[in-house]
Amino acid sequence: MSARRRLARFSRFAALGAVLWASFQDHPVSPWGALAFAAGALAGAYCARAFYRNTLRHDLWPSLGLLGLLTAGALGAHLAGFATLAGFLWCGCAIVGLQRLPLAAALPSAAVALGAYALANQAAWLITTISVAGLALIGYVLRLDAESRGSAHRLLAQERAAHAAEAESAALAERARIARDIHDVLAHSLSAQLVHLEAARLRIEREPQGEFRDQVLERVVAARSMAREGLAETRQALSALRGEMAPLGDYLRELAAADGAEVEVVGQPRALPAEASQAVRRVGQEALTNVRKHARGAGVRIRLMYGPDQVTLEVRDSGGEDAVSAGLGGSGSGYGLLGMRERAELLGGTLEAGPAGPDERGFTVRLRVPA
Repeated sequence: MSARRRLARFSRFAALGAVLWASFQDHPVSPWGALAFAAGALAGAYCARAFYRNTLRHDLWPSLGLLGLLTAGALGAHLAGFATLAGFLWCGCAIVGLQRLPLAAALPSAAVALGAYALANQAAWLITTISVAGLALIGYVLRLDAESRGSAHRLLAQERAAHAAEAESAALAERARIARDIHDVLAHSLSAQLVHLEAARLRIEREPQGEFRDQVLERVVAARSMAREGLAETRQALSALRGEMAPLGDYLRELAAADGAEVEVVGQPRALPAEASQAVRRVGQEALTNVRKHARGAGVRIRLMYGPDQVTLEVRDSGGEDAVSAGLGGSGSGYGLLGMRERAELLGGTLEAGPAGPDERGFTVRLRVPA
């Protein structure tokens, strides 16, 4: 709580305590009367708190009703002989009405409260007039102060939103610059390598059959495949930088089509943060690469599950005839599952990889990331 609010609250309680003390000094009451007075004070405090909350929610009619109850309570206090307390309540109703209600409702409410105060006041008419005018001025000044603070808060919120938009725009511009650099350098270089490797493959295939020729051809074909995969991954990275990534389910289906894997999407698909989406894509790609290397011929099932606050990817193979543990380290693609586990932990998620079960064949990779 700010010092301003603490001071205002202390001032209100101090003024209320002084008024209650003066009321009891001027008008002694019996124990039952004191009990009734305490009940009325609690009811008034409840109405005042409810009035404050309703004005914060801009509920006009409940606020007017509560202010009317407080004004009527002041009249009851006056009829019971507590003139000081009644005057305090009428003045307070007028001031808070002018401060917190819309002007069209504040003026009649303040007029009723100040009119009752003026009629019940025993002082000279000039003093009463000055008092009423001063109270109205205090309420209006407090209203202007509240409006100025509200405008300052709105301007501050707008300034923060503008700074956030500016930072986001700068980040997008930087990402676009990085994407252009990657496209102009890496993508162009990989495309040129593909052209040269394809030309080399065609040239080697025209050579006479032989062990050396077959070994060279195998290496060239492998290098061409790696260059093609690298170019595809580079294009995916460019799409991510530009915010043009394909839906996650479509990407997984396209990725699984080459291996004949099954893809199941559970839950309502939604847009994910770039980091979470990229982690799911990389883990799916790495898991399928490991299946091709270590469990050839195995059936693969990919399951993507959208939860309320996380997304889960599960890649499970049935185990091939020559299946061995894929491990977590090297797949040869540069994106080992160990690196994916670290990426998941940086995002606040987890990655599990291991045998499907004690009595089952195959290997399961399961990624969970907040999203």
